[in-house]
Amino acid sequence: MQVDLNCDMGEGYGRWTLGDDAAMLDVVTSANVACGYHAGDPNIMVETARLAKERGVSVGAHPGFNDLWGFGRRVIRGDTMAEIERMVAYQIGAMQACAALAGHRVTHVKAHGSLGNLTNEEPDFARAIGRAIKGVDPALVYVTMPGLPTERAAEELGLEQAAEIFADRAYEDDGQLMSRKKPGSVLHDADEAARRVLEMVREGVILCASGKRIPARIETICVHGDGPNAVAMARRLRAVLEADGVRIRPFKTA
Repeated sequence: MQVDLNCDMGEGYGRWTLGDDAAMLDVVTSANVACGYHAGDPNIMVETARLAKERGVSVGAHPGFNDLWGFGRRVIRGDTMAEIERMVAYQIGAMQACAALAGHRVTHVKAHGSLGNLTNEEPDFARAIGRAIKGVDPALVYVTMPGLPTERAAEELGLEQAAEIFADRAYEDDGQLMSRKKPGSVLHDADEAARRVLEMVREGVILCASGKRIPARIETICVHGDGPNAVAMARRLRAVLEADGVRIRPFKTA
């Protein structure tokens, strides 16, 4: 049994930093790097790619809405699907250029925040992201969520995909992430999160907050890097998985 551990990172801006990316890169196997819209800048993007290459970690583009003030967690519905496609393609290209400067190569794309939520709720958004990926580089992996529009869009467009679950987020009965506005939507206990993820990986299911179990293919697990205990949680998760015989490997290498 094999899975990838991925983390959203490079989410500082200028002199402002968020999360301990250097420490997290010693734990995860794939890094989703902010591309300058919701966070990140060219210096951070290049440096994150450089550190990832040193540690044998794959890098991906992590595009979001053009929303530095709201960290990409505000919905911006004024854009057409063509504009969404171009916005994502622009960010992928920026990350590819920064990775190239660091001697690395982008392997995948994962949407951030509200953009990511919309891609898993509305097929038009999922297809727009997919078209951007295919237009820039059809060899890039589309990070999707099992049973949701991103999975179907990747299939329709013939894109390679990696099915993702979240270590620190609760799920609704339809397989969607529970809104961060609801109590219990974000898990903070590392042991609880690790136990829950191990059960999902071993049984091939998504465990919903209600107790419902949704059969799912699981190829990558997201550990968020912006919490105060993020690195400790990621280390605990990896230790628990490996102790049970699960191999931790990137879903695609550069």
